[in-house]
Amino acid sequence: MVNKLLNSRLMAAAIAAAVLGLSLILESCTDQCEEKYTYVYYEPVFTPLSVIRNSVSLTSPQPMEEVGKIYFKDGYLFVNDPGKGIHVIDNRNPSQPVQQSFISIPGNYDLAIRNSILYADSYVDLVVLDISNLQQVKEINRLENIFSAYNSLGFYADQERGIVTNWIERRDVRVDESSCNIRREVWGGFFFRNGVAFMDAGSFSSKAAISPGNSTGVGGSMARFTINQDFLYMLDGGNIHAVDISIAQQPEKKSSQYLAWDIETIFPYNNLLFIGAQSGMHIFDLQQPETPSFVSTYRHINSCDPVVVENDYAYVTLRSGNECQGFTNQLEVIHLENLHAPKLIKAYPMYNPHGLGIDRQLLFICDGDAGLKIYSAKDRLAIDKNLLRHYKDIHAYDAIPLDDVLMLIGKDGIHQYDYSDPKNIVKLSQLKLK
Repeated sequence: MVNKLLNSRLMAAAIAAAVLGLSLILESCTDQCEEKYTYVYYEPVFTPLSVIRNSVSLTSPQPMEEVGKIYFKDGYLFVNDPGKGIHVIDNRNPSQPVQQSFISIPGNYDLAIRNSILYADSYVDLVVLDISNLQQVKEINRLENIFSAYNSLGFYADQERGIVTNWIERRDVRVDESSCNIRREVWGGFFFRNGVAFMDAGSFSSKAAISPGNSTGVGGSMARFTINQDFLYMLDGGNIHAVDISIAQQPEKKSSQYLAWDIETIFPYNNLLFIGAQSGMHIFDLQQPETPSFVSTYRHINSCDPVVVENDYAYVTLRSGNECQGFTNQLEVIHLENLHAPKLIKAYPMYNPHGLGIDRQLLFICDGDAGLKIYSAKDRLAIDKNLLRHYKDIHAYDAIPLDDVLMLIGKDGIHQYDYSDPKNIVKLSQLKLK
């Protein structure tokens, strides 16, 4: 049963507070309110679960309108188009990447691949796809209702009505805030007549309101899915799900444990999970893979927080932003010699860092509107003095450095660089958004 589910994947933490005030608002605001203030009213559009669950398909290449998560496997890039599905890109020649096809998956935001099986979320479900033949991708299994955290501005997934997949602007409404006892929520509007109301249309984005050892692929630092040996680990709201994929076509959920409301990203390294949260970095041990065991938490200022690890050091970027409710923009280098007591050794100011990558002490920082910054991290106490290259003309979001090729996603598309010679980094190609 998926009635009344909560999805912190797509909503800011503040939405929870808004939902708590829903009953008070609905009780106090009636049609008897005096007309005074004009708001733009939005009504949720539900799509039946039966329709969503029959909508996975392979199509011809589609225009890349927006890019989300990125994944690399066996010469192919799998790039998420938030809420829509996955672009399949032949990247065997990084200088000339070719869009091959598009896998339409409603409500898709995350993915992971092991051997020839792709695992992807579809709103409340986990979809299992056979990609052994990329010309004939097909759904072979589905774990229904595994994600318990879906909502859209407090309107929950419902077995009868389905999933909120869009919002329609219906009309202007005029209400007197004082006589209705209306409380403006931190997200800018309030609940009103089975919908939401805002002072102006520009403050609302319908798309944002619905958004969330073996041969495995490589994900970016912003990933919420990851694979370690025979297990798929997924973040779902404040929970960590462990799914046994030893029989790839028949995944089996083994455990789910609550960690914290603000967890955002997951990164595997040496049989450990490093989980980035707005309030810190959590470390879990995978000696018992069915039930990851908590090791420690490194806490920092409240801020968005992806993490990557190499050798005994973790690299964490903190950034400000509405969804993070923080004001810090910096890179932190954390010593992991004692996993039970991670120690900050140096922090470096940044502009607005998002994802990052590390490969053989080459550090790649996606610094938002400030572009891509590539550093030598050999001297971890002087990273700022070892900037190798700075590409200022892109908005960088996340990156995968692998086998001397950096695959980067940004607001304007996919960029790739050859870093085989750190002193002579060369741009290979760009796939632009439409």
